[in-house]
Amino acid sequence: MAHSDQPTTKGQAWFCTTGLPSDIIIEVEDMTFHLHKFPLMSKSRKLHEMITEQETNASSSKIQKPAERDNDCDGDEEIEEEEDNEEDQQYCILFPDFPGGSETFETAAKFCYGVKIELSASNVAPLRCAGEYLEMTEEYSEDNLISKTERFLSHTVLKSIKDSIRTLNSCKNMLPLAETLGIVQRCIDAVAVRASAADPSLFGWPVNDHGPGNGVEANTRRKGSNRGGGMDSWFEELGHLSLPLFKRLISAMKSRDLSSEVIESCLTYYAKKYIPGISRSSRKTSSSSIPSENEQRELLETIITNLPEETSSRTSTTTRILFGLLRTANILNASEAARAALERKIGSQLEQATLDDLLIPSYSYLNETLYDVACVERILGYFLNGLEERPTSRIQGEEENISVRSTALMLVGKLIDGYLSEIASDNNLLPEKFCELAVALPDQARLFDDGLYRAVDVYLKAHPWISEAEREQICGVMDCQKLTLEACTHAAQNERLPLRAVVQVLFFEQLQLRQAIAGTLMVADVNPEEIPRLSIMDGREGGGEGGEQEETTGVVRMARAQEGSSTWRKTVRENQVLRLDMDSMRTRVQELERECSSMKKVIQKIDKVGKHGSNGGREGGGGWRKKLGCKFKTQVCDSHEPTIVEAKKGRGHRHQHQQ
Repeated sequence: MAHSDQPTTKGQAWFCTTGLPSDIIIEVEDMTFHLHKFPLMSKSRKLHEMITEQETNASSSKIQKPAERDNDCDGDEEIEEEEDNEEDQQYCILFPDFPGGSETFETAAKFCYGVKIELSASNVAPLRCAGEYLEMTEEYSEDNLISKTERFLSHTVLKSIKDSIRTLNSCKNMLPLAETLGIVQRCIDAVAVRASAADPSLFGWPVNDHGPGNGVEANTRRKGSNRGGGMDSWFEELGHLSLPLFKRLISAMKSRDLSSEVIESCLTYYAKKYIPGISRSSRKTSSSSIPSENEQRELLETIITNLPEETSSRTSTTTRILFGLLRTANILNASEAARAALERKIGSQLEQATLDDLLIPSYSYLNETLYDVACVERILGYFLNGLEERPTSRIQGEEENISVRSTALMLVGKLIDGYLSEIASDNNLLPEKFCELAVALPDQARLFDDGLYRAVDVYLKAHPWISEAEREQICGVMDCQKLTLEACTHAAQNERLPLRAVVQVLFFEQLQLRQAIAGTLMVADVNPEEIPRLSIMDGREGGGEGGEQEETTGVVRMARAQEGSSTWRKTVRENQVLRLDMDSMRTRVQELERECSSMKKVIQKIDKVGKHGSNGGREGGGGWRKKLGCKFKTQVCDSHEPTIVEAKKGRGHRHQHQQ
C-alpha cells in the first residue's frame, strides 16, 4: 500500500463511467483505475480497511497543520486552500503483486459496482484468488466474490476434464495462493478421477502425428465429444501445462491406476509439443517457445521415467515417437538408465517400426559408423528376449498366440534385412559387426533369404578390399537353400561372391531339382489308361434301378476320365523334359567341380611363387563363369516355410562353420 498526494498516471488508465468524479486511484501493474471508494468498501474488507486508514491519516495531518495564518489573507487564498483540501481527499493505493494482474482486478472492480461478470474455466481461479486477496468473504457481504467463484468451481469446472485442466493451467502464475486455497490439488484430482472413470475407447489413442488432437476418426471424435465431454479437446489443453503441474498430474493418474494407453499418450503428446525433432514427419512448427537444453533434458527424463513398463499400444505412430525420444536422448546426452529404458520399450514393439526409425545417427565420437548399429543390436536383443514373455490372450488358443509371435518375428526379420542393406554401404562397418547383426535372428525369422542376400551383395560391392576369408564369412550368414529363383539366378552370375558360395547355390538348386523330379515320377507311375476304364466301370455298376439318371452319371464320369487322361499325358511329357534337364545339370555341375579343383591348384602354385592369390582367384572365377555361362533354364529353389520350433542357434552354428 502506498499513499501519494499527487497520484501519477502510468501506462493505461481505466475510468468508471458513473458521472461522478473518482475519489480513489488504484494502480495494478501498468494500469491505473479511477474508482469510487464506497462500492469498493461495500464488497472488500481489505479495501475498506486501507481506505479508512488513509482517511484517518489524512485527518491527522490536517489537525497537525499550523493554525497561524496571515491577517492580511484575502478571499482568493481561502478558495485555493479549500481546493487543496478537496484534492487531498483523493486517495491512491498500489497493488504490485495482485493475483491475476490488472485484468483480474478490473473484473473484481466491476463485480463491486454490481456489473454481472462472466465466469469461465480460465478466469475462475484468478478471481477466486483475487477474492481471497481482497477479503471479499460471505461474512462481510452477502453473495460475495469468494462464494460465487467457489460455486462455479464445484458445480461446473470440476465436473469437466477439459475445464479442470484449463483452470489448473491458469494457476501457474498464482501458485503460492492457489496452492494454499486448494485449487491446484482439486483440479488435479478431478482430472485423474474423471479420466479413470471414462471409457478408454473414446480417447482414440495413440496420438496422431499429423493432427493437433489425438488422432480419433471423425465418427469416434463426435462420439467422444458427445459422451465424454470433448476428450480430444481436453487432450490438447494438457499440452499447455507447465512441467511441474504436468508431473503432478501424471503422478495422480498413475496413483489412480489409469490406463497405460492414456498415460503413454499424454506423455508422448507433451513431449512432441515441447521437444523439437520428436516427430520427423510433422512439418508444422510449434508456436510455443522452445525450452533450453537443460529444460529439455529434464522434460525428456520425466517423460521416460513415467512411461508405463508394460506395452500399451503397439502402433507405428507410438513406436515412431519412441524412436524420436531416443534420438533426442542421444543428442541431449541423457542418462544411461533413461536410454536403456527407451531401448527396452522400443524392443517390446519393434515389429511396428519402420526402416526410417532404425536409421539412428551415431552421435558419439568413438563410433566411426554413420549409424548407431550397436543401439539397433541392443533393441533387437530386447525384442528377442521379450518375445516369449509377451502376455497371451485368454480368448485365443496356444496355436494362435504362437502364430502371432511368428508373424512379429518375420516382420522384424524383414526389417533387419532392410536395415542391413542400408548400412552395408558404410565403409567403416566391420565384417564382424555386419555378421553379428545378421545372425542375431533365428532361422524362422526369414521365410526367404533374398533380403539378406541383397545386404550381402551391397556389402561386398562397397568393400572390395576385404580378403577372401572375410568374403566367405559375410556370405556364410545366408542360407542358399532359402533363396528364391530370382535370387539364385542373380547369385549364380554374381562375380563378387566367393566360389564356395556360388557352388553352394548351384548344389542346392540341383538337390531341389532332384526332389521335384522324384516327386513327379512317383505320381506318374500310375497308368493313365486305367483311369477312364475304371470310370466307365463305375458308371455301369449303377445300372438296373437308376435308369436314365445312372446313364447320365456314367457319361459325366467318362468325360472327366478323358480330361484326366490328357492331363496325365501332359505330365509324362513334362517329366521327360525334366529328366533331360537333370542330366544336363548333372553334367554342368561335374564340369564346374573339376574346374574349381583345377583353379585351386593354380591358386596354390601362384601363392608359392609369391603372387596375390585373391587376384588369381578372381580372374579364374570370371573365366569359368564365361566358359559355362551360368545360365540355366531349369532351377528349383526351396520355398517351404521353416517350422517355428527350429532352434535360434541354427544360423549361428552355420555361420561359425563357414568361418
